[in-house]
Amino acid sequence: MASPKVYIVGAGPYDPELITLKGYRILQKADVILYDRLVNIELLQGLKAKKIFVGKKKKIHYYSQDAINRLLIEYAKQGKVTVRLKGGDPMVFGRGGEEIKALVENGIDFTVIPGLSSCTAVASSIGLPLTHRDIASSFAVITGHTKDGANKARLPKADTLVFLMGLSALADIAGELIRSGHDADAKIAVISKGTHKDERYIIAPLRDIVAAVEASGAASPAVIIFGEVVNWYDDLMASKNSGKSNALPDQFISYCS
Repeated sequence: MASPKVYIVGAGPYDPELITLKGYRILQKADVILYDRLVNIELLQGLKAKKIFVGKKKKIHYYSQDAINRLLIEYAKQGKVTVRLKGGDPMVFGRGGEEIKALVENGIDFTVIPGLSSCTAVASSIGLPLTHRDIASSFAVITGHTKDGANKARLPKADTLVFLMGLSALADIAGELIRSGHDADAKIAVISKGTHKDERYIIAPLRDIVAAVEASGAASPAVIIFGEVVNWYDDLMASKNSGKSNALPDQFISYCS
């Protein structure tokens, strides 16, 4: 029997075609797949593997992290080709490090197959650059909530700030940006359900973003982006569509105060 091994695979954002070729190939040979809530189940259709949903959302965990670790170890030791499938990239707020630690401590080999992280892919999907030679030479990615559940925005120094898992903390994030010295009229973007057929994005001033998101009905998962690139992008879209009656895509909402 082959040595026990687990493949930790990033599925990318919601669009199933955005998984890597290597990741998709591993799914074809899997015996067991433990998959997360943000994985598009289209990726699992037609596969021979046993499929176990171990997804989490705020305050609801179908399996604890310890239980997930135990399942990975158990199936790997049975000689099963075991895949841990995660939305985005498993090493960006995906608890990949915790699972690797458990595997190593139990003598289980592993291979990580990276995925497109929503922190970059979702902005790219609508043409919003996180960097720009003229206005943004750096970006930082921040979790919208901490391990203990506190919604405390941590603001590193970067030209563009990207918040993941932060929709429920949007008021705190906007407030912290204002308290840290940013103009309340500076624009911030919220991209809801990125790369999904129901994708939509809202751009509004910091002072108005919570009301604009609530009015739009946007839902999680969402990526929040702040920086001069948001103003640049909003101006570009306005210029592109000036004088055209219905040129804006259906999912675009620019809040006008």
